[in-house]
Amino acid sequence: MDLYDRLADKALRRELLTRDEALAVLAGRDDELLELVTAASRVRRHFFGNRVKINYLVNLKSGLCPEDCTYCSQRVGSTADILKYTWLKPEAAVAAAAGGVANGAKRVCLVGSGRGPTDGDIDRVGRTISAIKESYPEVEVCACFGLLSEGQAEKIRDAGADAYSHNLNTAGSRYADICTTHEYTDRVSTVEQAKAAGLSPCSGFIAGMGETDEDLVELAFALRGIDTDSVPVNFLIPFSGTPLEGRWSLTPQRCLRILAMVRFVFPDVEVRIAGGREIHLRSLQPLGLHLANSIFLGDYLTSEGQEGHVDLQMIADAGFVVEGAEERSLPEHRPDSVRTRKRGAGTDIPANA
Repeated sequence: MDLYDRLADKALRRELLTRDEALAVLAGRDDELLELVTAASRVRRHFFGNRVKINYLVNLKSGLCPEDCTYCSQRVGSTADILKYTWLKPEAAVAAAAGGVANGAKRVCLVGSGRGPTDGDIDRVGRTISAIKESYPEVEVCACFGLLSEGQAEKIRDAGADAYSHNLNTAGSRYADICTTHEYTDRVSTVEQAKAAGLSPCSGFIAGMGETDEDLVELAFALRGIDTDSVPVNFLIPFSGTPLEGRWSLTPQRCLRILAMVRFVFPDVEVRIAGGREIHLRSLQPLGLHLANSIFLGDYLTSEGQEGHVDLQMIADAGFVVEGAEERSLPEHRPDSVRTRKRGAGTDIPANA
């Protein structure tokens, strides 16, 4: 039995990989890629069948963040061409969520830029969360508003949120390389506060920021240690006007190996392909569905994603179904129903990226 099949069998038994085994997945050869995807797909199919969970992002507050995260188009000092606006009103947020819900979104993710919310912000977003839950009681609401202060997670929970998202982003040993205005431990603390309040923890990372294989494995095991319920895997979008502008280090094959490693480490946990999948996985996106069981539909925070109807067609063409579609009598796909919102993405994508 080859390495990948052995790792799949281990994951099917919910046994944690060793760090050396995780490193071996990342170091695999491109000519072994299909064998790796086949093995990791066995794990994905065992725990999640042929279902793909759809998530839909609503950006409640964009730009003007005081933090200096080097990857972010909303960071202090960024000259990226993005929209900047303050908090959307509840009715506007409900209207924004409607298109995603109509096309199968099981979770609506509400995001606001900034270091963290004030208590006044928490009251404001609490009304928005309540409005969305009132309009769509069957839909999960995930909040993502940065670092939390004492008692704020409980208020978000009481407003009706189901989950809180806060990525670790990179390994703790190199966190200072990408941010100096807060620390890695601040992020871990926020995830722990959300868990303690009874919110489902969602925490992942961004690949492609100069990290090594060892960094990625350190990060994956740290996420396993905080017992996150879902792991969003983002691939760096190197926005013009940010310190990581022009950093194009990922290939589709590298992205698939990262997703496979995460699937082996998190066999029965939601793994979501998040920002950057379109520009880094490119024509290999359908293979990503054989590893991850969750994606975002349409746009991201400040960049355009693949058009929603293309996402839905991709899911159907790859032999998967939208999770919950039958219960909600959703169509298999609606080619003209979801369009991306044109935003100043601020990213110049080279032809050979």
